[in-house]
Amino acid sequence: MSTQRLRNEDYHDYSSTDVSPEESPSEGLSHLSSPGSYQRFGQSNSTTLNKSFVDYGETVMYGLESSPCSWLRNHAHWGRHVVDFFLIVTQLGFCCVYFVFLAENFKQVVEAANGTTNNCHNNETVILTPTMDSRLYMLSFLPFLVLLVFVRSLRALSVFSLLANITMLVSLIMIYQFIVQRIPDPSNLPLVAPWKTYPLFFGTAIFAFEGIGMVLPLENKMKDPRKFPLILYLGMAIITILYISLGCLGYLQFGNNIQGSITLNLPNCWLYQSVKLLYSIGIFFTYALQFYVPAEIIIPFFVSRAPEHCELVVDLFVRTVLVGLTCILAILIPRLDLVISLVGSVSSSALALIIPPLLEVTTFYSEGMSPLTIFKDALISILGFVGFVVGTYEALYELIQPSNAPIFINSTRAFI
Repeated sequence: MSTQRLRNEDYHDYSSTDVSPEESPSEGLSHLSSPGSYQRFGQSNSTTLNKSFVDYGETVMYGLESSPCSWLRNHAHWGRHVVDFFLIVTQLGFCCVYFVFLAENFKQVVEAANGTTNNCHNNETVILTPTMDSRLYMLSFLPFLVLLVFVRSLRALSVFSLLANITMLVSLIMIYQFIVQRIPDPSNLPLVAPWKTYPLFFGTAIFAFEGIGMVLPLENKMKDPRKFPLILYLGMAIITILYISLGCLGYLQFGNNIQGSITLNLPNCWLYQSVKLLYSIGIFFTYALQFYVPAEIIIPFFVSRAPEHCELVVDLFVRTVLVGLTCILAILIPRLDLVISLVGSVSSSALALIIPPLLEVTTFYSEGMSPLTIFKDALISILGFVGFVVGTYEALYELIQPSNAPIFINSTRAFI
């Protein structure tokens, strides 16, 4: 993919792979499998190839080029194409999930507005006032998200990211303070879930943790990228604690009535309705950050082939089409839980579990690797592949099965 025209001074450079010469090479691509292998390869590759930085796709391509297998060396460029494909699927999948999340939460708030009270402790069922279909809510968000992704600079998006983090932090605090109160007796809950739900759990867990598409762009724009590994591991530790605690406490509080998003289980009072709105605002602004990675891959392909005076028009047009595509896909598959599991199983598992350990083996096997390292890499890749196959099958099976339950469950009962 030629991007030479995009590197000149007349065009705004929005590449996630350009850094100044004094910045360090990539450190730690994958936080789920083998970050050390990427750090090691990124440093050696930048010296060998006289590059200050290589992105995920380039890392895979150059790793295959150094493989002892001639077939892999001859087809190394396909490694980059495969990574780019899964990055596009993953990030646009995130964007689809955001459409569904926004529609679900706003629909619930609007329909329950007439029954919303100031009392957050009454265990009562609120009669919802039917409004427009959830798919129409998605369409109503479409023009605003299109305008949002017209912001092409990652540095400018950092302002929206800050706003999103603040709103989500406030929302999380309010959610925690609710779910720790008056937890019901957990003796009625099953100790072990049915085995058929494990593949869906795998996809959901990988979806939650996988963020490899944003790791490199964020590190690349840091003032001191050498500090990024510490920030990454600290952030992952905090996220892991949050996920485990929120998941356990939420399930203990709501039991089998837990929904695709815990915000949909919050009571129907103004305090927690505002929490849904705050979290939705955070998700809205996060959409642009998730959209940034596929835009970096797709848009240069079209812009580099357009007349110079049409570059900006083509850029904005492609962005509009991509946002419209995520909206259409969200409308076609409006099951929040299954969309999350499907995206996680299909592409997130490949990017975070399958490709990194295989790349480490193909790159460094000829230099001598310990049997323990090879076994570890093989085990991680096999686990990722099994999850990929079984999780994808189970998510697709659930999607095509007729369901007696409505697509959007809008119960606003306070389970306390």
